Amino acid sequence: MRFVISREALIKPLQLVAGVVERRQTMPVLSNVLLVADQGQLSLTGTDLEVELVARIPVAEVVEPGAVTLPARKLMDICKSLADDARIEIECDGAKASLRSGRSRFSLSTLPAADFPNVEDSPEALTLSLPQSSLRHLIERTGFSMAQQDVRYYLNGMLLEVKDGLLRAVSTDGHRLATCSAAVDVDSTLFHQIIVPRKGILELARLLQGGDTPVQLVIGANHIRAVVGDFTFTSKLVDGKFPDYNRVIPRNSDKTLLGDRLELRQVFTRIAILSNEKYRGVRLNINDGLLQVSANNPEQEEAEESLSVDFEGQSIEIGFNVNYLLDVLSILNTDVVRFNLSDSNSSALIQGFDETDAMYVVMPMRM
Repeated sequence: MRFVISREALIKPLQLVAGVVERRQTMPVLSNVLLVADQGQLSLTGTDLEVELVARIPVAEVVEPGAVTLPARKLMDICKSLADDARIEIECDGAKASLRSGRSRFSLSTLPAADFPNVEDSPEALTLSLPQSSLRHLIERTGFSMAQQDVRYYLNGMLLEVKDGLLRAVSTDGHRLATCSAAVDVDSTLFHQIIVPRKGILELARLLQGGDTPVQLVIGANHIRAVVGDFTFTSKLVDGKFPDYNRVIPRNSDKTLLGDRLELRQVFTRIAILSNEKYRGVRLNINDGLLQVSANNPEQEEAEESLSVDFEGQSIEIGFNVNYLLDVLSILNTDVVRFNLSDSNSSALIQGFDETDAMYVVMPMRM
């Protein structure tokens, strides 16, 4: 195999593909990236057996077609170190591959392309298309509340649900829940749910550029595939049942607080400084249009601040993990935010004042 390519054409696809590759692998070939050169095109493939990413890029010259696997990190570091306008020639013959650029020459060890695993296909159940900006919006608005390494493995990912002509993303770590929806062109009677693992969601988000350029999603029994321009992303699905998120969303709240999002965020940030470093609890006391936020810690230090809000309902005192509140206030774009509350033992429903596509639920804390 021998081909010539510009560094500019190679570097970004290689970075995205190498991002899928895990540093520590039980199989040596999984630390490599698969290169296949043929008919003026180079394909790059990286996988960890759960997630696979394939990039296809035109090359200046394919002298000799072929396939080989090269160490992903080393190849990427070499390309990063070269000049922006460098031309790279890669040639493989046997167990070694040579990389030449200008006066630089590198010799890399290889592993056979035949040893590189493929993520198995599964029968297609559903295909849909939507703008990249819409899918990116869904992931950005909900991804922060995915669990990490929870024993309830089905929480370590994101639920994607097709229902009523909408694609809905839902994530929860058991303490807070985020959901956001976007319209898609599918049969409104169609209902389908899958759980995409955390790493799959994070890698897919890296691919999405925004704008109206479409992304095609192909959902199978065991996999989801996304085609984004010259990239094909595949991820296994989590085999489990996601909790019924509708049961978690408060429906009959009798207290409503409207406040300036940035002002609330600043107050919570200041009060959080003296909250318990482990539990991060803050107390909200709301009465007669005044929100009083307070916190203390085991060192007997205290913080307190008040601000004016629009509030309907009887007075209430309730505690929250301040990090969960700040996460929501950081992700919303509206000037005004709405808190729907019931009592000190019930979850809060948080939304942007003029946004109906996203909802956030935060469980209270005992203070």
